[in-house]
Amino acid sequence: MSYRFVATSVAGFVQQLAVAYLTNGYYFYVTGLIPPHKDPAKTDSKIMEAYDIAISKWTRSRRKREGHANIHYLRYQRFYVIIASHGVHPFFAAEAKRLRDIRRQPVSFLGYSIGCRRARGGGEYHASVRINRERFAQLKARFQNVAVHRTVQELYSDLRHLPFEPYAPVRCQLGGLLRSINRRRKIAGMELIPVSVLRWHRSPVQPFAKTEEASTITFSND
Repeated sequence: MSYRFVATSVAGFVQQLAVAYLTNGYYFYVTGLIPPHKDPAKTDSKIMEAYDIAISKWTRSRRKREGHANIHYLRYQRFYVIIASHGVHPFFAAEAKRLRDIRRQPVSFLGYSIGCRRARGGGEYHASVRINRERFAQLKARFQNVAVHRTVQELYSDLRHLPFEPYAPVRCQLGGLLRSINRRRKIAGMELIPVSVLRWHRSPVQPFAKTEEASTITFSND
């Protein structure tokens, strides 16, 4: 059996982190960027061996019952995240100076903010994926500038091809962006952009390559 950790797309990285890891209680993380002169495969091996990451789901289950933390490693190109669940593990001491809690400080990744929020009424935490503040501010400024200078077709195409998956918070953000564009166009007496421009449903993606490559490490079922 093998442990997969190299995402083949931005959407796959975000989905794996948010849907597979955060929803299962992995909250404590560090991120890193592998320098251009270093071989990513060597960094992968070093991290995986240091924290004994490539283990079977049965081993993870046993460790959890014994009060030990479990660790996952995920990389896209040269950006990586190491993320842990609650429990005892050498990871916490080794990474103490740069350790973050994703419930308080989301992961910033290629324009996304990937974190956790409590359900209304103070319920359990759930994954929250949105466009980060800086990127969204850039988008608002850009579309405010062109809102009354481009055709409906041009704006429709621009909005439709924004590179963000329609997670619920992203849909809310883009809905607000569309309303702000249409307010300007309405004042100018121009045709409005239809709400159909927004994607309402996210299609799950395959986060990892279908064939086994250097993106996997083999482990045994102990």
